[in-house]
Amino acid sequence: MVWSRKMALAVVLTLLASVSAARAHTANISSSRIAPEGQGHYRVEVGFLGSDIERMFAENKPQSDVDLTEPGVIEGMIGKFIQQRVDLQNAEGQTCPSTVDSVGVDPTNPSDSRVVLQMDCGAVQGQIFYNPFRLLDAQGPRAKHLVSIGEKGDESNLSEAQRQGREPAPGQVMIYPGDKMIDLSKPLLTPWELAPKFLSAGVEHIITGYDHLCFLIAVMLWATRIWPVVKIVTAFTVSHSVTLTLAALELVNLPSRWVEIAIALSIIYVAVENFFTRRVDNRWRDTFAFGFIHGFGFASGLIELGVPQRAIVPALASFNIGVELGQIGVVLIVLPLLLLIDKECTHGERSPLLVQVCSAIIACFGAYWLVVRVSELG
Repeated sequence: MVWSRKMALAVVLTLLASVSAARAHTANISSSRIAPEGQGHYRVEVGFLGSDIERMFAENKPQSDVDLTEPGVIEGMIGKFIQQRVDLQNAEGQTCPSTVDSVGVDPTNPSDSRVVLQMDCGAVQGQIFYNPFRLLDAQGPRAKHLVSIGEKGDESNLSEAQRQGREPAPGQVMIYPGDKMIDLSKPLLTPWELAPKFLSAGVEHIITGYDHLCFLIAVMLWATRIWPVVKIVTAFTVSHSVTLTLAALELVNLPSRWVEIAIALSIIYVAVENFFTRRVDNRWRDTFAFGFIHGFGFASGLIELGVPQRAIVPALASFNIGVELGQIGVVLIVLPLLLLIDKECTHGERSPLLVQVCSAIIACFGAYWLVVRVSELG
């Protein structure tokens, strides 16, 4: 009993360390849309989640005695901050002069901020490259930057060569720290070249999707055999794949805030259920039912990456595979750990104290996310 109490405490501390500072879906994604306007002029729209730009600006702003309460001061400083961190340039490093056109809330999404830059490359010789890597450095180690080329619109008018990536075309590509600059005169990645990036994004989404992890761990806590876990994960995969696909194809669209609230409720439900039943053989029914809701949550992670229509099939498939690989990784860590604890501490039996303490912690986090997400409705 002493060992089981110690082990339960260790698991609780691990959960607290992993989840205490976590959000349901980490942002860290900036975006830019580069629109040629003729005669070497480009419009570059740089967008962020509002809280991300506030964090980056707070961490990197210079010390000054400027009165930040004056109208337009903050906006001007943010505009300059972005202007200094994104460039259009040639291979020799000569940059195109830029001016800040506007700074403010993105009119298409009130939770996003947007800085619009005008860049004049008329006097810059050679190929033009887009360089956002100083901005990625400011975002942090998990930064990603979605680059869109051309005006926002339907891609149905693309030629076959453009669809296959043999010729430049309006489109999108996700870049990470360490990637190469984007040559605006060359094609973006082809749909299947985008697939590895979306696969890694799927793995990252489940690994850092702490609400999904809590749900998955909670339904496994009483498991002592592999077959019930196989059924649990398979049922979850089938149902969330359905809604992930429907949402990514824009066939079904639910308000993301209500989806996040439903996910929090599902976490509370499966955690509390552990206090009333130890049977796991039928828990695949829980994961199948709630998987439909979690699928919409996964879809939000895919959609925020920005999927060009010509890449929807490989992006959807690779992102979903990434999510499954992440889930399998979690199972391969959690289940052997539980079985090891059984063997070493409780003579091969699952400790009710361990399950109940972990379930209580997970239920508390579910309740916390529920309160936070409900409060955001106002």
